Amino acid sequence: MSTKTRRIAINVGSGYVPGMNAVVKGVALAAAEQGWDVVGIRDGFAGLLHPEDYPDGGLVTLSPQVAEGLDPSASSVLGQSPSDDPFHMRHIDEDGMMVEVDRSDDLVHALNQNSISALISLVGMEGLSILYKLHRKGINTICIPRSIENDIASTSVSLGFNSAMSFTIDMLDRAREAARSSRQIGVVEVQGARAGWLALQAGTAAGADVILIPEIPFDLDAIAEHFSKKISAARPYGLVVVAEGIDLSGIESDDTEPSSMHKSLSPLAIGEATGFAIQHSGRAAKSIANCLQLKLAEKAHPLVIGAWARGGAPTAVDRQLGLAYGGAAIRALKAEQDGVMVAFRPPDIVFVPLIEAINKFRTVSTDSEMALIARTLGICLGDNL
Repeated sequence: MSTKTRRIAINVGSGYVPGMNAVVKGVALAAAEQGWDVVGIRDGFAGLLHPEDYPDGGLVTLSPQVAEGLDPSASSVLGQSPSDDPFHMRHIDEDGMMVEVDRSDDLVHALNQNSISALISLVGMEGLSILYKLHRKGINTICIPRSIENDIASTSVSLGFNSAMSFTIDMLDRAREAARSSRQIGVVEVQGARAGWLALQAGTAAGADVILIPEIPFDLDAIAEHFSKKISAARPYGLVVVAEGIDLSGIESDDTEPSSMHKSLSPLAIGEATGFAIQHSGRAAKSIANCLQLKLAEKAHPLVIGAWARGGAPTAVDRQLGLAYGGAAIRALKAEQDGVMVAFRPPDIVFVPLIEAINKFRTVSTDSEMALIARTLGICLGDNL
């Protein structure tokens, strides 16, 4: 057993996914088998950087007794990060101005002050990059991938994806029945800003007629032709599943001047600007529904599942995967791994250097097995293939 690792901390990045308590439980139980202590950091890094905000302290002791009592189906016992990046934390200066400050050194100091020798973080894409930079500053780091879009590179399944897919399939089944009874085309938007795994797999399972994903450019004429062959007096309805990140540039026209809010945002910001917020949820479904209605002279109704897929209890798969990820993170520390992400590559769990997982996405290729399955079942993916 490594003598370097005695007290471990675990925290959760921004963005809720089902099954996070299962990871915490897996870490605590596996660490107890090694005789190691585990503490949880409240609300990402806030429990260390702002301990004064917590009457009971910013750290939670995760003993085996506490871990055994955790409900895997409940929300995270630790809370989650409010999207705070310790390298770019907002701060009000003496002039009352909002500025960004680098508090990463304060975080390293706080970890050392609390005798924490290793950090296990349950994070998404942005969090992986942050943890990589902390690893470069000397923090012994192990990351666990979580994403309902399953877009994290180097792992086949991220925590939360199976739960989101199960919920999405259930909602698509309901939408399909609603479309059947109302004799309309239901156009349902699901999450997937960069990758179409959720739309493709859930849409295939629900028997969609058309699935549109960011990776495959779509042709409205091809979609209209597909529906002209499927819609009839005996079957006067249809189901289209669209990922929110599909390219709408070819069907949307926007000649208006961007609002001051939009222009003040980062160039990387996407979505439609209003006077109060950037909105993109529902745009894809609305745009596709309008276009199909014009081309087909059939009623098309847009629906949005969106972030509802993040809520609820984890599936049995995610409960099992969460425990496995948590236990594997302790195995990584026992093997003196550092700066790695725990990755599930069926049937194995492996340790991948963070540099291989950051700044890239796991996307759907046009010849992937799931795309081939959808085409074999007669589902149109928006192109002419």
